[in-house]
Amino acid sequence: MLTHVVLMKFADPRDAPKAGELLEGMGGRVEQIRDLVVGLDVIGSPVSYHLCLITRHESAEELRGYQEHPAHLEVAAWLHPRLAARAVVDHDS
Repeated sequence: MLTHVVLMKFADPRDAPKAGELLEGMGGRVEQIRDLVVGLDVIGSPVSYHLCLITRHESAEELRGYQEHPAHLEVAAWLHPRLAARAVVDHDS
């Protein structure tokens, strides 16, 4: 199993809740996602990111399929211009 973790910091933090809704909406639409969790930051410390996305996939090939899926590309097109920073870790789980 492969776990995909993405931390997002938005230029405007008010975009984080909408981003969370869009990301959660992929759960039922993208067959390569085995599990999906979206969390919004509740502390707001100086080093906090605004949103954390965690998805789980059977393999690296499934992760690539998710990343190329039209639903993911649609959400990514909305997200990317709003992001100030992003960090990604993919690990075996």
